[in-house]
Amino acid sequence: MDFALSSQVREFQNKLTAFMEEYVYAAEAVAHEQIAASGNPHHHPQIIQELKQRARAAGLWNLFLPDQTYGAGLTNLEYAPLAEIMGRSPIAPEVFNCSAPDTGNMEILAEFGTPEQRRQWLVPLLAGEIRSCFSMTEPEVASSDATNIQTRAVRDGDTYVITGHKWFTSNAYHPNCRIAIVMAVTDPEAPPHRRATMILVPLDTPGLELVRSLPVFNHIGDGGHAEVRYHDVRVPVTHRLGEEGSGFVIAQARLGPGRIHHCMRSIGGAERALELLCKRAASRVAFGSRLIEKQTIQNWIAESRLQIDAARLLVLHAAWKMDTVGKREARQEISMIKVVATNAYLDVLDRAIQVHGAMGVTNDTPLALMWSNGRALRIVDGPDEVHKMVIARYEIRRWTRQET
Repeated sequence: MDFALSSQVREFQNKLTAFMEEYVYAAEAVAHEQIAASGNPHHHPQIIQELKQRARAAGLWNLFLPDQTYGAGLTNLEYAPLAEIMGRSPIAPEVFNCSAPDTGNMEILAEFGTPEQRRQWLVPLLAGEIRSCFSMTEPEVASSDATNIQTRAVRDGDTYVITGHKWFTSNAYHPNCRIAIVMAVTDPEAPPHRRATMILVPLDTPGLELVRSLPVFNHIGDGGHAEVRYHDVRVPVTHRLGEEGSGFVIAQARLGPGRIHHCMRSIGGAERALELLCKRAASRVAFGSRLIEKQTIQNWIAESRLQIDAARLLVLHAAWKMDTVGKREARQEISMIKVVATNAYLDVLDRAIQVHGAMGVTNDTPLALMWSNGRALRIVDGPDEVHKMVIARYEIRRWTRQET
């Protein structure tokens, strides 16, 4: 694989970096103040909307989509250094219309949606006019195994009737969220990976109840993580995404890029955390010398650099493999980075918080929020343990083939 960046990617890098330094970092505190002033933790700050308009005007928009019909036409390998820059700030992905769960939802709408579905939902998502959510995880079953889901969608003439209980339907409380992609069982007698179907459900459909916004580490904000009940929710059969029974296949198509995007952003977050660690350690004196002169701190800096660069190389390799042989063939590499990158991110954040002392656990720096988001990533899109199982299975198959 070639690590050299194209002139197009270098131009995007320079523009993104300049945009972040001029607008985004300063907007973090403003966004926090605007949310606090509204009294609504899910308030959409005006500063974010203003920056979205600036970013779109600057051509820094929908960079994640490899399809030139809808996005910048960048490969996964080309997008990686750009997503890394966006990962430096919790607010940046939405500013550039590159935030989860919209990215994954847009990708599967582009790949599996009908022309009418794309017109109704993909076009306004691409324009940043609306937001979306993905409704798969359920509280009553181990959702790390998606074949466990129990929510039902029963065919009744030209409609589906959806009944079930979901949670961690992230982004459902965003004031601009308009559509949910719901994974529901349409044929309980089919083989496990053919039972479920993806169905598009507008949030204002009768019977769809947002029960509560789940706190994550006692934090409720952004688009929230909704607990949702579907009480005989009726939608037309034309709202089905792909073929009936293809829900698991579409979920896998969605989660591969979603996982690698999280990892790309984690690298950027870790870089920022390391920068904050170094700046803080260089400015504080304790017991006769600056913190940055202490051996322990120097070890932390070295360990952080080792972890970040190692994780970045794994992410780039996984991106290259996705581009060259496809998502399915890169499944082991995607699982590897999902474990390595998120844990490296958390390790660096933990050191940065420690160096900041009490300030590190407040909202006076972005570190506490970044840690909260980063810790959730060890569960989001598959827990570490499932990804390690996938990695081990690939290794076992390779070993057993050698033995025979």
